[in-house]
Amino acid sequence: MPPIRSMTVKEYSKFSLAPMLDLTDRHFRYLCRKLSKKMLLYTELVTTGAVIYGKGDYLLFNEDEHPVSLQLGGANPAELAFCARKGEERGYDEINLNVGCPSDRVQNGSFGAVLMRKPDLVCDCVRAMKDAVSVPVTVKTRLGVDELDSYDYIHDFLEKLISAGVDGVTLHARKAFLSGMSPRDNRDKPPLNYERVYLLKNDFPDLHLTINGNITSLEDSLMHLQHVDGVMMGREIYQNPYILADVDRLIFGYESNVKPLSRKECIRSCYPYIENYLQSGGQMKHISRHFLGMFNHCANSRQYRQYISMNHYKQGAGLEVLENAMKFVEDDI
Repeated sequence: MPPIRSMTVKEYSKFSLAPMLDLTDRHFRYLCRKLSKKMLLYTELVTTGAVIYGKGDYLLFNEDEHPVSLQLGGANPAELAFCARKGEERGYDEINLNVGCPSDRVQNGSFGAVLMRKPDLVCDCVRAMKDAVSVPVTVKTRLGVDELDSYDYIHDFLEKLISAGVDGVTLHARKAFLSGMSPRDNRDKPPLNYERVYLLKNDFPDLHLTINGNITSLEDSLMHLQHVDGVMMGREIYQNPYILADVDRLIFGYESNVKPLSRKECIRSCYPYIENYLQSGGQMKHISRHFLGMFNHCANSRQYRQYISMNHYKQGAGLEVLENAMKFVEDDI
């Protein structure tokens, strides 16, 4: 695989992991990379305030994660430019601006989906970030927000983003409600409109457009790729990570003589990483929680999950938690 900095957005983002708060941390991304060498990984949403004023290292990621995109949340162009520059210095391959999250916490910071009401400000943010970094700058947003959900509105929104120099846009194929609906319901209840995303791609053929929203299989992904440039999948990957074992072959057309890792082989290939983390003072539960879905749709997967859940939080818990849990399940691939 060529260095990511020499690749275009279209080459590396044909299939991507959706940014999910409290889920797509560096530990889960490490597991995903074991299963797919080609897909684009996204961080959780990181606010500009966390980067500028936070005490933790919010930009930490593993070198094995490339290609990986840093998703930022904010609405101040200067602050976003500063954080984008920090992200590029750390080695992130892309900087993404969140203009789609409808949670109260995000709204209280006046960013996320609320920014769909301020397209000119979003464009100012994109321009500032573009001026600050040499890596691609992309935007993740929705088809609309509250009453602003006409085709003309999202068409004009994308037109302005293009004029601001955006390198790519991911569209969650439903609108967001800023009040009266929980973040969870916002993921599922507003009706999907894949056709509108396809029409926008036809109107903007040169814009790299990725589709997102309730995509649950690689077969569905291939269908969407007949109309758009990229597919982003989130919850299904988290609940069933082993779906990624076929991504490089089916989505990217990558053929290899090396047999894909089985579920147990994949988990055991993470042991050196886990041991490193434990030796540095980390706790087993912070990583093993991400392995709960590895045997979804397999016999005895419930016992596997239960064993991990009942044991990984205990003091001194280590690799034996995963080894003992895997005794409940067969390793068919």
